[in-house]
Amino acid sequence: MAARLRAGGFRDEELQIVVPPGGDRHGNLVARLKGTGAQRPLLLLAHVDVVEARREDWVRDPFKLVEEGGYFYGRGVSDDKSMAAIYVANMIRVRKEGLKPARDLILALTCGEEVTPGPFNGVEYLLKHQRPLIDAELALNEGGGGALTAEGQPLFHRVQAGEKVFQSFQFEVVNKGGHSSVPEPDNAIYRLADALGRLSRFSFPLRLSPVTRAYFEHLSRTEKPEVAADIRAILRDLPDPDAQTRLWQFSAAYNASVRTTCVATQLDAGHAINALPQRAKANVNCRILPGERVDEVQATLERVVADPRVKITPIGQATEAPMPPMKESLLDAIKAVNEEIWPGVPVVLSLTPGATDGVFLNKAGIWTYGVTGLFHPPGGSNGHGLNERLRVQSLFDAAEFQYRLVRRLAWP
Repeated sequence: MAARLRAGGFRDEELQIVVPPGGDRHGNLVARLKGTGAQRPLLLLAHVDVVEARREDWVRDPFKLVEEGGYFYGRGVSDDKSMAAIYVANMIRVRKEGLKPARDLILALTCGEEVTPGPFNGVEYLLKHQRPLIDAELALNEGGGGALTAEGQPLFHRVQAGEKVFQSFQFEVVNKGGHSSVPEPDNAIYRLADALGRLSRFSFPLRLSPVTRAYFEHLSRTEKPEVAADIRAILRDLPDPDAQTRLWQFSAAYNASVRTTCVATQLDAGHAINALPQRAKANVNCRILPGERVDEVQATLERVVADPRVKITPIGQATEAPMPPMKESLLDAIKAVNEEIWPGVPVVLSLTPGATDGVFLNKAGIWTYGVTGLFHPPGGSNGHGLNERLRVQSLFDAAEFQYRLVRRLAWP
C-alpha cells in the first residue's frame, strides 16, 4: 500500500511503516496528507489482518480475490480489506486533485485487530509509542453499514455509535485420567460438555440503551409486519419473552445488539485416543454491553455453570472505553452525503455487536465512529465465516460515499 501511495503522488516523508520490535508480521502503515491546520486532523482507520480460513472448507480459495455473480469473494473482503482499499484509493484521489484541506487527513492501516489477545495491536501500539502519528479530532472506522432487501434495494444506513467489550474466558476441567478401557464416572470432557450445555441454554438479560432503543424503533417501522410486532413487544416496559424468542430466531444480530453474549468458540481436550482425558478446555468468547463489568459477567458464568470443578479464568484483560458522543456536525455530513447517493434512505445510529480498534481510540479520547457506506444483503456478508463476500456495487458505492464524506469533513 505504501508503494501504491507513492505511485499516487505521496512522498516518502508522508509515509511511515511502523513495525513493533519483534513483530515483523505486525507492521502498520500511516500516511498523512497535510492540511492548513485550521482544524484538527481526521483519521481514517482500517485493519488489514484477517481471521484464519481453511482452504478445504471454502468453495473458492479464501486468499485469492474472486469476482463472481456480482460479488467479491475472499477472506477479508468485508472485514476489513474493503475499507483499507477504499481509503487508499481515496487518499490518492484527493492528492491528485491538489486541493489543500482544512485539516490533515491521516490514513492508518493496522494489524492485530483480529488476534485478541495477541502480541501486538497496531492501534494500541501506535497510541502508546507514536501517538502524534495518529492523533486526531475524530476517526472513521469499520462498523455500521447499510442493509439491503433481498432484491438489492437499500433499506437503511447504520452508523456505529458504540460497541461491545471483547473478553474471552477459559473453561477448564482437570482430573487424574486413566486407561480408556476402564471408564470412570468423572470424565473431564463430559463435565466440560455439561457446563457448556448449561451455558448454551442461558441468555443474559435484555438491556436497551438510548442508541439501541432508537435503532429498534426504526426497525419497527421498516420490518415485515410480524417481525415489527415482535420488535414493538420487546420495546415495552415489560418486554414480551415469547416475542424475544421469535425475534432472536429471526435474527441473531438483533439478539446480540441488546444483551451480553457468551459463546463457546474452541475446544481442547484429551492427550491420547486410549486414555481418559486429564484435561478439557474451552474458549468462551463474550461480547459485553457497555456499562456491564467483566467481573460481573464472570460471576454470572460461574453461577450458570454451577460446578466448582469447572475453573473459569479471564483470558487477557478487556479494554473498556466510553461510547463516543455523537457529533452533530458529523451526523449532518453523513446524512447529507447519504441523501446524495441513496435518496430517501434513512441514517440510523446503532451499537455494533462486535468489537473494533475504535475501543483503543475512544479510550484515548479520539472519538471514533463506524461509518462505511457498505450495504449488505439479508444475512450479511459472512465475515469471519465461510465464503465471505461483498457485493461489487456496494464496494464502489461506498468508495464514492467515503470520498464525498471526507470532502465535507475536511473542506467545511
